[in-house]
Amino acid sequence: MSRTDIAEALQHPRRSLGDRHRSQSEKYVSLALDDRGSVVAERAVNLEWGEQSARQAVLYDFTNPKNWLALVRVKVLLGDSDGISSVIEDLFTVLGRKPEHLSQLEGVDFLANGPMLLKASLEADPLDPDKWWGMVSESNDLLDEFSERMGTLDLRDRRANVLFSRRIERIRDSGDEEQFMDLSRLVLAQRPSNHEAWTSLGRMHERRGEYSDAWLCYDQAQSFFPGKPVRDDFRSRMEGDMDGLGKTTWNPPGISQRVDFLRKMEDMASMEIEEGDEDTGVIEIEDPLSFIEQLIVEERFSEAFFKSRRLAAEGNDGALEIYEKLRKRMEVE
Repeated sequence: MSRTDIAEALQHPRRSLGDRHRSQSEKYVSLALDDRGSVVAERAVNLEWGEQSARQAVLYDFTNPKNWLALVRVKVLLGDSDGISSVIEDLFTVLGRKPEHLSQLEGVDFLANGPMLLKASLEADPLDPDKWWGMVSESNDLLDEFSERMGTLDLRDRRANVLFSRRIERIRDSGDEEQFMDLSRLVLAQRPSNHEAWTSLGRMHERRGEYSDAWLCYDQAQSFFPGKPVRDDFRSRMEGDMDGLGKTTWNPPGISQRVDFLRKMEDMASMEIEEGDEDTGVIEIEDPLSFIEQLIVEERFSEAFFKSRRLAAEGNDGALEIYEKLRKRMEVE
């Protein structure tokens, strides 16, 4: 299995494997404890095995709060305060919160309060998209607050991007198409390799008869996941026998439309950086390829990706080479 295949597999929560590893962890932990729940020194090695299994549970299914709680429980028994802090920081990453929020917890006794903090975070911001929707759909104010907050979140992590993609699918299913499309672009601006989100957005545009926009989304999806030719399938539908009128010729968007689309995504990708920290903004460099390289140095990969693809669409061969390297890099991250 290639690195791309592994990354693709881990993008999708696998509940059965998560449950299996969590169950193993719980068995190891029980072997390490006496009847009063205290650790037996001679059996403490089982806690290490329990921790490894709990880590695997979170790895395979980050959407199940039980897996996170099981991991923190083992770390409490191991007396691993730093480890508990790291787990909470990782959860914050999945929830799109910036790790520096942990600075608010300086001085907290993680061994005593870590499980409570983790549980409170999971209850306030459920990982299950249906539970989340059941909570936020109770009032328009909560939905509005979520939509506004989306623009301030860091969704570059693969898990965070998948999580929020599934959340906004619930908004789509509720009938709010415009909100769904706006938030989808925010998600994709931060992680262009999310081919499922591109495909979902493309289907929405296609259903609305916005065929050029649909093709642009399908094109992005297929560039990252050529094994699922959604762009080619879409073109076949467009050129097929529609309404009994026979086959027709359909032309995809021209260069100017593609460039305009990529420029808008590029602007969205740069928006969060500029608003979050003005001092880290990259100074415009006259040579566009040097500017892209500088973006990469600054780890502004999404912005560099859209800029390089835009320049490639305009005929810049050097930009095409950079784009291909970025695309391959994003496939495995």
